[in-house]
This record gives sequence, structure tokens and C-alpha cells, in this order.
Amino acid sequence: MPALIQTPETTHRVHFQDCDMLGHLNNARYLDYFLNAREDHTTAHYALNLGELAREQRAAWVITKHHLSYLKPARQGVLVRILSQLIHFDNSNLVLEMQMRNEAGTHLLALLWSEMTYVSVPAGARLDHSEAMMELLDQVDVEEVGYDPDGFDERVKQVRQELKRQREA
Repeated sequence: MPALIQTPETTHRVHFQDCDMLGHLNNARYLDYFLNAREDHTTAHYALNLGELAREQRAAWVITKHHLSYLKPARQGVLVRILSQLIHFDNSNLVLEMQMRNEAGTHLLALLWSEMTYVSVPAGARLDHSEAMMELLDQVDVEEVGYDPDGFDERVKQVRQELKRQREA
């Protein structure tokens, strides 16, 4: 069985309706772009339809916290590259990192950490992931990214430095 892609990526065009008066992607719309891209990634690469999963298992991940750093504007009409990866999980929680880069992937525009908890629907009580889900999460977890709940700013700095070194090489 081939290894699963740990950091899938897609490109998206920044639409006029999503921008502010300066022609920059509206801050609130970054979350939509990130979460829509992650949904596309899980469907395409892990055969996970999150809506179907919620209906079948009467459980879903709910977002408990976002950390979002806006670094450079995503301008109207440009293509942006969005990468997503799982950087931490345990029996009922996970943390996703999502990056928005320019089309070439050489400059970081924004970085998001989304912390989520798996809960029963509709009660909202915390649930443990199934054994099969834990196995999938283990396969797609990016262990090279060290997760520290207080290390978001350091991670932003690290990614920016990595991209700078790649541009200079």
C-alpha cells in the first residue's frame, strides 16, 4: 500500500467578492479558504467525506481554537497555494497546520493552526477516535513539525526561514 500524502496542496484563485476595499483577501475569508482546502484534501487524498462521516458516526471534529498569522496580502485575482497537514493528535484532539503561499510556493502569505476536538453529535460530548481513525491519523501525522501549544510564533518564523533558504538556493 503506497504511503499517504502527508501535506496535500491545492491552488485557489482569490475572488473579487472575497476581498476588502484594498483588493486584499478579507481577513475572515482566510478561514474559509483554509477550511475548504482541507476538506478538498481529506476527500481527495484520504477518502474522508467529513459530512458523511459525521452522519454515519454521529460525531465530528469541532474547532476549539485558531492561531492565524497574516504575513503578506493575498490579492484579488491571484492564485494562492494552500497546504494542509496534521501536526499533532491524541485520542480525541488534533491540530492542523495550514499554509497559504503565493502560487509558486516561495512566499508564505498566512499560516493557521486549527485545534479540534472530536465530539458526539448532537450532544457535543468529547469522544475518543476509533482505532481505524487513530491508524489513519498516525499515517498522515507530520512528525517533523514539532508541536508546542505555545510555539505558534516560532513556527511561523521557522517556515519563513525555510522558504527564504529555498529561494536563495
